[in-house]
Amino acid sequence: MSRKSPIKRRAMLGAALIAITGSPLGAANPALASDTANDSLAPLKHIHAGVLDVAYAELGPADGPVVILLHGWPYDIHSYESVAPALAAKGYRVLVPYARGYGDTRFLSATTPRNAEPAALAQDVVDFMDALKIKQAVLAGFDWGARSADIVAALWPQRVKALVSVSGYLIGSQESGKQPLPPKAEYLWWYQYYFATDRGQLGYATYTHDFAKLIWQLASPQWHFDQATFDRSAAALDNPDQVAIAVQNYRWRLDLVKGEAKYAALEQRLAKFPTIGVPTITMEGDANGAPHPAAEAYRKYFTGKYAYRLITGGIGHDLPQEAPQAFTQAVIDADHL
Repeated sequence: MSRKSPIKRRAMLGAALIAITGSPLGAANPALASDTANDSLAPLKHIHAGVLDVAYAELGPADGPVVILLHGWPYDIHSYESVAPALAAKGYRVLVPYARGYGDTRFLSATTPRNAEPAALAQDVVDFMDALKIKQAVLAGFDWGARSADIVAALWPQRVKALVSVSGYLIGSQESGKQPLPPKAEYLWWYQYYFATDRGQLGYATYTHDFAKLIWQLASPQWHFDQATFDRSAAALDNPDQVAIAVQNYRWRLDLVKGEAKYAALEQRLAKFPTIGVPTITMEGDANGAPHPAAEAYRKYFTGKYAYRLITGGIGHDLPQEAPQAFTQAVIDADHL
């Protein structure tokens, strides 16, 4: 059973967004991501799903086609503060869950490993769908969320009606993570190597919000978010498992820690870089300062109906929050590919 959990944070401009989605898709307007007084995603609900008590926002008609929006690190569900109500106004049932280690989502057991390997995060999405008795949904995400959406689309294609993935194909493996990159590319991953050390783990635990704000600034150098916008999302990083989850995820990628045995078969399948055959739109911001693959490098992994969109106007890594109109339209269009 689900239950409601009231939250009081700040968010967005409701009525204006409904009009936004009806306009042609073009260069994104960062002004659409402005912060306002009311939280469009409140109140939260909770449901037991797999190993988690998942906190999530739900908007739109209960009988509408389902869209699940997946956030990244170090962000939270408010990356979709404008997208979710806009999709709900179009008749979609929109679900925006907090990932393990974020917000009000909690592990059901203190003994469950605080593991954030990619297969575990993707399994969480499937468990969430199962708990809500959702057979199929449009999945959309960026950063960690895009990776989870990619994995579900690749391994459980019957569960995914369509996919929107910022930065495209993000499936990887520990073996591929061992391969060195050119120095400029390695430099962009500085935080991954920082987290590989005890000093890095302690540093992130000590300066979690400062760390996250720096990542936001580096990943979206032209996004001039205000302090209230950042603080609202940074509160999700106060989850007691956040440090363990973030550090484990990046250490796993470098094969410095092992995952759980129950996910080994899934990781083996992912190590073969499975193709994705569901209808897909991939997206990129023209000012994304975070590490990301070139669109031409991953095109071959999408074998179904496909489109790519470069969103202009100084749009960085948190594309759904910086360019909500473009992201909303991509979800609608992917659903109709």
